[in-house]
Amino acid sequence: GLLVGTLDVVLDSSARVAPYRILHQTQDSQVYWAVACGSSRKEITKHWEWLENNLLQTLSIFDNEEDITTFVKGKIHGIIAEENKNEQPQSEEDPGKFKEAELKMRKQFGMPEVEKLVNYYSCSYWKGRVPRQGWLYLTVNHLCFYSFLLGKEVTLVIQWVDVTQLEKNATLLFPECIKVSTRDSELYFSMFLNINETFKLMEQLANIAMRQLLDNESFLQDKSLPKPRRPLKNISALKRDLDARAKNECYRATFRLPKDECLDGHTDCTLWTPFNKMHIPGQMFVSNNYICFASRAEEACHLIIPLREVTIVEKADSSSVLPSPLSISTKSKMTFFFANLKDRDFLVQRISDFLQRTPSKKPCGTDREWKWNAEPSSEEVPELPSSSPLAVSPTAALSHRPVSFCAGQVPTASQGLLKLFRRNSEELSGPKGAKEKMKEESWNIHFFEYGRGMCMYRTAKTRELVQKGIPENLRGELWLLFSGAWNEMVTHPGYYADLVEKSMGRYNLATEEIERDLHRSMPEHPAFQNELGIAALRRVLTAYAFRNPTIGYCQAMNIVTSVLLLYCNEEEAFWLLVALCERMLPDYYNTRVVGALVDQGIFEELTREYLPQLSEKMQDLGVISTISLSWFLTLFLSVMPFESAVVIVDCFFYEGIKFILQVSLAILDANIEKLLQCCDEGEAMTILGRYLDNVVNRQSVSPPIPHLHALLTSGDDPPLEIDIFELIKTSYEKFGNLKADDIEQMRFKQRLKVIQSLEDTAKKSVVRAVSGDIGFSMEELEELYVVFKAKYLMSCYWGNNRAAAARRDQSLPYLEQYRIDMEQFKELFISLTPWACGAHTPVLAGRLFRLLDENRDSLINFKEFVTGMSGMYHGDLTEKLKVLYKLHLPPGEDFNMCFSVNTALNPEETESALEATSYFTEDVTTEVSPFVSELDICLHCEPQETQEDRGRRNENGPEKEEKGTSPQDYRYYLRMWAKEKENKKETIKDLPKMSQ
Repeated sequence: GLLVGTLDVVLDSSARVAPYRILHQTQDSQVYWAVACGSSRKEITKHWEWLENNLLQTLSIFDNEEDITTFVKGKIHGIIAEENKNEQPQSEEDPGKFKEAELKMRKQFGMPEVEKLVNYYSCSYWKGRVPRQGWLYLTVNHLCFYSFLLGKEVTLVIQWVDVTQLEKNATLLFPECIKVSTRDSELYFSMFLNINETFKLMEQLANIAMRQLLDNESFLQDKSLPKPRRPLKNISALKRDLDARAKNECYRATFRLPKDECLDGHTDCTLWTPFNKMHIPGQMFVSNNYICFASRAEEACHLIIPLREVTIVEKADSSSVLPSPLSISTKSKMTFFFANLKDRDFLVQRISDFLQRTPSKKPCGTDREWKWNAEPSSEEVPELPSSSPLAVSPTAALSHRPVSFCAGQVPTASQGLLKLFRRNSEELSGPKGAKEKMKEESWNIHFFEYGRGMCMYRTAKTRELVQKGIPENLRGELWLLFSGAWNEMVTHPGYYADLVEKSMGRYNLATEEIERDLHRSMPEHPAFQNELGIAALRRVLTAYAFRNPTIGYCQAMNIVTSVLLLYCNEEEAFWLLVALCERMLPDYYNTRVVGALVDQGIFEELTREYLPQLSEKMQDLGVISTISLSWFLTLFLSVMPFESAVVIVDCFFYEGIKFILQVSLAILDANIEKLLQCCDEGEAMTILGRYLDNVVNRQSVSPPIPHLHALLTSGDDPPLEIDIFELIKTSYEKFGNLKADDIEQMRFKQRLKVIQSLEDTAKKSVVRAVSGDIGFSMEELEELYVVFKAKYLMSCYWGNNRAAAARRDQSLPYLEQYRIDMEQFKELFISLTPWACGAHTPVLAGRLFRLLDENRDSLINFKEFVTGMSGMYHGDLTEKLKVLYKLHLPPGEDFNMCFSVNTALNPEETESALEATSYFTEDVTTEVSPFVSELDICLHCEPQETQEDRGRRNENGPEKEEKGTSPQDYRYYLRMWAKEKENKKETIKDLPKMSQ
């Protein structure tokens, strides 16, 4: 039996023999047919009773045993098929073996039907130094493991929200294993057939759980996935969904596409690049609105073709040199040649289908190439050609009409504020002006060779030009292209104008914070010393706060947005802000700046790797956590002179967070000797602040703007200036080998650590807040908090609706973020309280819930919950009796009316009720009980007698007042008894005399 049970688990077979079975056998046959099986006597008895009631009576009508056997077999098979159909109505795409595994998982671990299995793997769990071979089940919300080896059973169930670390490593003891860490334990799993696939899936599921903790985004399966062209063996629809999500995220991040863009497929091919006359091997990616290409060699060539720009897609003639070529032409007269396509006909059909769905209107551009005018004068609005990004944007169209977003406001900024507020600079005609013209000419040559606009070939040459600094006249255009903001802007015409119209004049906490920070945003720049710049900044920030109320407004957004407005018009600045907050710097600007903390952790990890001798010193001083937030949140704009910081922003929009990290490493590396000699944090901060304040841009044509950190420069010696372009060059030479994929992998690891650390901080904060008036110890409160939070989270992913998730507001204090309803409280009451017994337990739980729910919103927070628990466990006998008495009062009635003579009580019952009331409601004002609530106030409040009441009493006459005890007498005696119970203050007269 032990051997059979072990084989069942290891081989995933049905060989395991159940301890109880019902068999069918005919008299002359040696064959037994299994009718039912059970793990306990109770279960098998239940099966037998069903057979007696539904099957045995029918067998009497058959003449021979063969007919009986055939009937029984058919009946049992039919029942099993029907049961499986009922249990899995929505998983028809899943293969049969996977359904069996899912049913086994639910039965083994007691999971409800709403808990979906994603995949399962054979592996070993290391218990001590002994491996236990079994099966690892990965569900949406849990990691489960089961092993039955020679009579020893191992069952593990871990929630993904409890995982603090996932690592894939190899040691002598654990060869190529996955380590799963929680707050309480470390688990090791090894001997996977495909450890990389398993680890990747575990990372995805843990990431979904962290997202749920961060902003209540629970997992919703994508039902619109196309069915596979051929059936996939043992791969569930949910696993396909997660694989598709991972590919979509990578695709969007690589090409900076909108968040709702979904990859349809990709294929190997070659692209003809006219600038170097070569066929570059790579991959073509096709989605609903874009065709993209990425070369195999990094930085060789990237290409993005929006389908809205495509005019012709045609198959060219194949040849031995150029097999299966495909030509794609755009409105800007550019033609792209792809070749070596494996399934060209199918690809052309897919592209044609997507083109038919693309709106026929022209959201941007004409047939001419993008061209920008030379620098305009500060007195007049430049007249841009219709093919430029600014001219064809929705805001530009609005700016030609006398439109104002809000009556009484100043007009909108229809172009970059720098063009309107540029001071007359002698630099324009000097060497710096000539250098700026040379930069513009270099970019114009690049546009001629590589194309201009969204369909530009992006190569290593493009990156070299960005590193040398983008000319001021092209900065807005290229920021929009490299960030992907241009795509979102042209596909949402009029969106910003509508948002501004809806948001202006409405006030909330975000708008108050925006108003407070408006005049702190680059106050030294003339563009923000007048109402035009301030009003534009107000509209952009307010519009974004209403677009994304989860973020609303966060400090540092004003500094970044003010710089965007210098080079772009309002609408472009808005979409650049969207790209920053929602794609390029995810979770940076929420209430807990989680994204910045995650990248801070990456920075610390990279410091340990690249600057090991400095890392330990910086940790001891605690400097990295201080500097990195200000550097990352404002992209160095708040810590570096504006002319230099804007070059950092140029490279950031092209490279992403990778560039910010490598520049930060270069800054530490440049100051390593001084930092190693620091004695405290203040000294290190002064060294870095002085260094950053002297990073200069000698090529800037704008006059220098006073920098706030100039105060850090001290001493008689002139400070050593650092050229920004030398700093950027050094960062690429020393730390340019950082990869975007590696950073994303590190982000996942740090996100687990940061969010779990924030959750621990929240737990400690809540426990400290409630510990004063509660009888539980701190350790007990922490354990209760874990149980309370788990019950809330369970309702989020096992509930039928998202009401539980909706009631968690991240802006609320920690104590109010997790709240449970009556049904959840009843479950906790039954499992935790000493009063849970008998059939009346749900009623008692419901009444206690109403008693604890002080604000009557049908939800209780953790403090209200532990108040009730503390009273039951640590309250004295009197308090417990008081609570039980309150729980037995009729709910929803005026409690004073319960004891008036008008109720249907005889004199003896009335007297008993009054005695109980006087006992259970005394001293409420002087004695604060954990159970004090509005009920106590109701029992002690004295309602004023109205004129109507007095008239009714006079009509009844004196005879009726003599019967029983009137409400006035009841309240009179209550006051009398309350005075008697009050502790009288002793005076000198009460002290015993010497003779006594």
